[in-house]
Amino acid sequence: MTNPDAPYHAHIYCDPAERCAAVALRDAFGADPEILFVGALTDGAAGPHPIAQYEVHFLAGHRPAVVAAIEATGLRALVHPLTDDDLADHTTLAQWIGEPVELDVSVLDPPGVNQGIPRFGVSDF
Repeated sequence: MTNPDAPYHAHIYCDPAERCAAVALRDAFGADPEILFVGALTDGAAGPHPIAQYEVHFLAGHRPAVVAAIEATGLRALVHPLTDDDLADHTTLAQWIGEPVELDVSVLDPPGVNQGIPRFGVSDF
């Protein structure tokens, strides 16, 4: 995607030993005016994500800064656009930072379908 206003997500993963670093990064994202939404840190599986994680929402133009901030921590993350293809968003269109996590892609929406779950902030983008 080349549109700087295209919606993006980053899912930042952590294990118990990385929790402090994940929380510090989450706090930093919360103070960044370019970050549109910072989700709660889950303690276990949520959707296709099998381990503790949280998500941040931002526009494509801020993607380089988000990626750099994640890389600086050494945490694992999945960065992806939001299109009408949830599976592609989490697989072929996604960028992994660090060691990939095996996702449960069986719970993702089929192409062109959003099962009523807000995918960008508090409502659809």
